[in-house]
Amino acid sequence: MISAVILPIIRFRERAMLSVASRHNAILSRLRLALGGTVWVLGAVTGLTHAAESPGNAPDLQQQRELFQQARNALSANDSNTFQDLRQQLTDYPLLPYLDYAVLSQRVNPLARADSDGERTDGQFFEIDQFLAQNRNTYLGDRLEREWVSALARENRGADLVRYHNPDNTTTQLTCRAMHANLTLGDYTTLADADRLWNVAVSQPNDCDPVFDAWMAEGFLTPAIAWERFSKTLQAGHLGLARYITTLMPTREQTLAELYLRVHREPERLRDIESLSADNDETREIILHGIRRLMTIDAPLAMLLLQSHHDVHQFAADTLIDHQRLIAMRLLLQGFVSETESLLRNTPSLVTETPVSWILRDALRNQDWPRIEEWIARLPDDARDSERWRYWQARMLEQKDTQAAHARAQSLFLEVAGTRSYYGFLAADRLGLDYELEDQPVAVAQPQLAELSTLPSILRARELYLLGDEAGARHEWQYAVQRMTPAQIAASGKLANEWGWHRNSIQAMIQIGYWDDMQLRFPLAYGDQFARVAAELDIPAQLLFAIARQESAFMHDVRSPAGARGLMQLMPGTARETALGAGMRVATADLYQPEINITLGSRYLAGLLEEFDGNRALAAAAYNAGPNRVKQWLRRSAANPVPLDIWIETIPFLETRGYVQNVLAYSVIYGVRMGQPVPFLSPAEADATL
Repeated sequence: MISAVILPIIRFRERAMLSVASRHNAILSRLRLALGGTVWVLGAVTGLTHAAESPGNAPDLQQQRELFQQARNALSANDSNTFQDLRQQLTDYPLLPYLDYAVLSQRVNPLARADSDGERTDGQFFEIDQFLAQNRNTYLGDRLEREWVSALARENRGADLVRYHNPDNTTTQLTCRAMHANLTLGDYTTLADADRLWNVAVSQPNDCDPVFDAWMAEGFLTPAIAWERFSKTLQAGHLGLARYITTLMPTREQTLAELYLRVHREPERLRDIESLSADNDETREIILHGIRRLMTIDAPLAMLLLQSHHDVHQFAADTLIDHQRLIAMRLLLQGFVSETESLLRNTPSLVTETPVSWILRDALRNQDWPRIEEWIARLPDDARDSERWRYWQARMLEQKDTQAAHARAQSLFLEVAGTRSYYGFLAADRLGLDYELEDQPVAVAQPQLAELSTLPSILRARELYLLGDEAGARHEWQYAVQRMTPAQIAASGKLANEWGWHRNSIQAMIQIGYWDDMQLRFPLAYGDQFARVAAELDIPAQLLFAIARQESAFMHDVRSPAGARGLMQLMPGTARETALGAGMRVATADLYQPEINITLGSRYLAGLLEEFDGNRALAAAAYNAGPNRVKQWLRRSAANPVPLDIWIETIPFLETRGYVQNVLAYSVIYGVRMGQPVPFLSPAEADATL
């Protein structure tokens, strides 16, 4: 049946901050003029100025913070006497280990170098030993341990390296150096573990070469291990390394590896069935790798050749189905939609949500309701029962002329409207119902919260945050949370919210999979700033909150892999263009300042709303994917305009589709959180055809 579907296709085809305070004040002054109003600056960038301290110890803590800063300054100035005097006054301060770490971090290299030609004397490394013992299982303890072991490795202190190397707190390079040190000391037992270092898809550090040489000399490298690494390396695209590994193989495996490389370069070689007829695992692996390569350029041919080779090799059933499913998706992406539909109809084992969802979106784009009905029915049960496809099943039933269909549509809409989701809010609007928010705060006992707030790692995180070292604070917090129980993580979310550290409260709920605490998941961070900018620009504050929540979860110093900066994730070029429109200039570093970023991000969003006639869905899509791309999508749909819900569902980019859906749903939630409920879609948006 597969050949019957595919053969016709075959035949048819053959951070550097400069003058920060004055610069930011100047920028904000110009923004005030541009906005015709006041740009309000919050009390502190961190948002932690609202964190409560008990009246009894607040002055002492503040004094300790000042002493700590003075001690760090003294250390930077090499004023050891002042440093020691200040350190003695900080014996109970949570960040005292940071002072000791700073001293020892400067000394690891000299300590490792001292007497490097002789034997280590007892007590020579007393300070290191003492710090590691006192700070075991802490972020700083682990950090100093790695620095210390690195210094010992650089100085070739083999015995000390072996003594201090911790397999649970290391790098590949340090592991290899420690293993080499063991070999130098005559201990070859560690070679048994070298295969896990060698058998990887990438080149390892040069420090591993002596270990690998000894490992191979002792006979640990087998043809099976060599083949396994060759395969991993080739599939990862590291051809040079793959070719090198072939030189370590016996003749049989070398011959097969050369064939593997030829098929990798030219997957069309799979047409030569006879040359790949040998009945062994390696040949089957070569064929399947070639199929995966071929499907990206010619999915119909890949499907046909997979079947041909299966006739010879009889691949395992699950392997065959997995590859057929991959090819089915490639067929869709290459435009063979009707052929893929025929394939799935005739081969039910290939049906999964992914290709069926693709087909359904194609049908929605064309408003082909009978086709939508067919493919919703073909969805796997769990997918068909999702909010998304129950909503679209109801929309399909609305198109029928029978009373029973309309009644069933109403019933499905009612079910979906009971959920706090994009589709739930859409369904509620169709029924004229209130939105279901299901706000249930996570249960945390007060004693548990109090206990957590006294954990040394949490105290250190808070102090670092209050002192402006947000990166250090995140390291401490994450180190602590990674070692917590789910109940403790829930408490950490509550605590982070109390302290104004909203990204951590959001993350805590994600980690434990608790979705119903609206205060923790949707904080009103930077509320005054958003409200005032919204009023000045005449755009909904709920929308600004929703964008910030989706973009950065209110983390003002975050940078995306693409280079977007700050709270509302502005690209530097976009920020500069927006600022120039206000008659001003900004540096990239300025975008990490919330008051500047929020104002520029809001101005940019206001421009998009104006460009797209106030349609928040289009503006949100443009904020994520760029206005030119949204205009391109609108041009494509102009010949066959569709309602807004269909337009959103058929956005070509998965990320942008989810982004728009989240922003619209979050706007509803923030409207309720602010005490200013808003409709999910405005009347103009609900009536729009795009």
